[in-house]
Amino acid sequence: MPESLPTGTIRSMASTPYRPPEHRGLSVLYLSAQLIVVDKPSGLLSVPGHDPGKEDCLSRRVQAEFPDALIVHRLDMGTSGIVVMGRGASAQRALSIQFQERRVRKHYQALVDGQWTAAAAGEIGLPIGVDGPRHPRQKVDHATGRPCLTRYRLLDIDATSAISRIELEPITGRSHQLRVHMEALGHPILGDDFYGSPASCAKAERLMLHACQIELGHPETGAPLRIECPPPF
Repeated sequence: MPESLPTGTIRSMASTPYRPPEHRGLSVLYLSAQLIVVDKPSGLLSVPGHDPGKEDCLSRRVQAEFPDALIVHRLDMGTSGIVVMGRGASAQRALSIQFQERRVRKHYQALVDGQWTAAAAGEIGLPIGVDGPRHPRQKVDHATGRPCLTRYRLLDIDATSAISRIELEPITGRSHQLRVHMEALGHPILGDDFYGSPASCAKAERLMLHACQIELGHPETGAPLRIECPPPF
């Protein structure tokens, strides 16, 4: 397992200027009277930040067009892809219960540093906990970390660039789970300035992690829904 980066190499999220992408209209993947699913761009917060200047976010952009839209789950600012919102408190509650009971299946794609040498498919069960004073950074913690499970599948290897494309399915939903697990295996996600190396960060201008598929029950009828959103990389 690679050693943790020295504290001085981690950029503080609070000190990094927030420059959200220009709003060029919503990318709506699914819309009904109870549900709206959108494609969040990389670099945009899911909900407003605590600090001044971080009011612009996905939830507010959606609510400007759909005032009854309420956030159900979040993606990290750098992660792009599928975000689900319930239209009204009842729909939000029904969807939130599905997430809490782990009845929602989520799939991501990531570009990671290096040529993948582990099995082509498998599971990562390393426990994760807060990395002490470097919060919100997380770390693998076998002593006090919470149980954590990620399923993965190798999709492709670019030997020339030493980059691998991986499909990831988080079974648990810990903070930064996929990013921590990839770093722990020695393959940090490209563009990850929290868990990557200078070399892996230099290979991409953004975090190369995208929520590409979700399976859940419709909040009113319970009918199964599968929504897909191909990665932009």
